[in-house]
Amino acid sequence: MRSPAFTTTWSILRLVMGLVIVAAVVTQLVASVATTVELGRDLGTVIANFFSFFTILSNVLAASVLLWAGIDARRRDRTAVESPALATALACATTAMIITGIVYNLLLRGITLPQGSEPVPWSNEVLHLIGPLFLLLDLLFGPRRRDLPWRSVLVVLAFPLVWVTYTLLRGPLVTNPATGDPWWYPYPFLNPNNPGGWPSVLVYIAGISIAFVAVGAFTVWIGRRRAAAAEPVTVTS
Repeated sequence: MRSPAFTTTWSILRLVMGLVIVAAVVTQLVASVATTVELGRDLGTVIANFFSFFTILSNVLAASVLLWAGIDARRRDRTAVESPALATALACATTAMIITGIVYNLLLRGITLPQGSEPVPWSNEVLHLIGPLFLLLDLLFGPRRRDLPWRSVLVVLAFPLVWVTYTLLRGPLVTNPATGDPWWYPYPFLNPNNPGGWPSVLVYIAGISIAFVAVGAFTVWIGRRRAAAAEPVTVTS
């Protein structure tokens, strides 16, 4: 278990990282809105599409949880572990952000995604690299880790399962504001209209699902291992 001074310092880092992620999301949104207005595209559709990217949703989740964790550490006994709700939220955000970093940097880096404008370089790096790395470091070194039950992995998986269902149901109902195609998907590997069709989409979904299970289990395992290794502390709920 880290010292109270370390806990205070890390809570400040969480607050700063949360605010940086918020700034990155807002900056990219503003750029997308400006390009949309300039080109005369449908603004409502572009904004809805923007918040349909898993990257954006995972970063919004991460920023919210980091700000929550940072504020929580300032309000509670600095030697107390996280509440069950905060610990579960951190596990969800950490898993989502690690997957975001892996998928983007392995499959999507260099590909322009249909987010309404060209990516803002610094914002893009925060959302796809710096944010995920911080959440990984937070998992490995952040203070006050709680021993979550293994069933928490199911909670972690709920977010991506709901998102992929939403994406596949919404895709054929949206007209692409940039191309006029009668479909819109945030990532090319989820578009059944691309070469490979549905078989390719299903293979990608299966592969990413396995990755989510693995990273989610890893996240819970690290939390359990670190909690077990820590000295006895005051546990609050």
